[in-house]
Amino acid sequence: MSPESSSVTETAVEAATERRLNMIEAINEALDIMLARDPDVIIMGEDVGYFGGVFRATAGLQAKHGKTRVFDTPISECGIIGVAVGMGAYGLRPVPEIQFADYIYPGLDQLISEAARLRYRSAGDYIAPLTVRSPFGGGIFGGQTHSQSPEALFTHVSGLKTVIPSTPHDAKGLLIAAIEDNDPVIFFEPKRIYNGPFSGFYDKPVEPWKKHPDSIVPEGYYRIPLGKARTVREGEAMTILAYGTMVHVVEAVAREKGVDAEILDLRTLVPLDIEAIEASVEKTGRCMIVHEATRTSGFGAELSALVTERCFYHLEAPVERVTGFDTPYPHSLEWAYFPGPVRIGEAIDKLLSE
Repeated sequence: MSPESSSVTETAVEAATERRLNMIEAINEALDIMLARDPDVIIMGEDVGYFGGVFRATAGLQAKHGKTRVFDTPISECGIIGVAVGMGAYGLRPVPEIQFADYIYPGLDQLISEAARLRYRSAGDYIAPLTVRSPFGGGIFGGQTHSQSPEALFTHVSGLKTVIPSTPHDAKGLLIAAIEDNDPVIFFEPKRIYNGPFSGFYDKPVEPWKKHPDSIVPEGYYRIPLGKARTVREGEAMTILAYGTMVHVVEAVAREKGVDAEILDLRTLVPLDIEAIEASVEKTGRCMIVHEATRTSGFGAELSALVTERCFYHLEAPVERVTGFDTPYPHSLEWAYFPGPVRIGEAIDKLLSE
């Protein structure tokens, strides 16, 4: 079912029984639903079949849907993406998994030169409806080869869509929408919150995941339209733009400091909900952007430019960015690399004082 033919939205679901899942469980359920609904959906990647994926996101799917629908591939990211592009052009809807976002670089040529260009190059005769899933970001002490956040590379490419959920509810609905989309989608999954939320503070506990409101995931099929941000909390003092893991961090810091901040979870970077951003910044007059990726040429730079261009006369202070450092991702110093409570708190104080 294409997004054009579906009238199902975020607020109209087939079954709305509230259950609590973590993000891995929600992603697994989305894949299960789409395999059952659409015979053209194929899941492929390294260890996704018999083993169920390194993070167990595809556990049980091969046994349920068969080896022709969920299957393992050789260790060749270029080959995985290339085959998926061909499948999409043929009429299938492949969902390849790249085991870690750090491994995606050998597949960039296929993604950029083939998948992102196919619709335009063929004058609409062919499409590449593939959804590339990949765990990204830090949180497991994986060091520089298992912790990168390369989202800005893909937002730069015309023809690709980039999606990053921050909650199990959104992960399920956004993944279903991505699979049904007729264009190639990069679906990054923040592995730091795969198994539950956290307080944003290394030394403070968080309430159990099964009691957290972000873990409520309706049963059955539902989709969240790409390009729609989510207001995490409303406020008047400033706007904070974040996505993925950083949504939980900035929410924890704002709560700890008692700041009346409005927090927007972007959910999709391309397409971007610029209308929601404009409305929030025009209301608050201040804007802070937080992401885990390195600062230089990070997606925060694009957001800062857009906010300045569109909201200049509403701004009461320069746009602030809090990001990862321009260094290789450290191993033992992972929590120092993250934009954390100290740096975010200092940025909040600076923004409010200007």
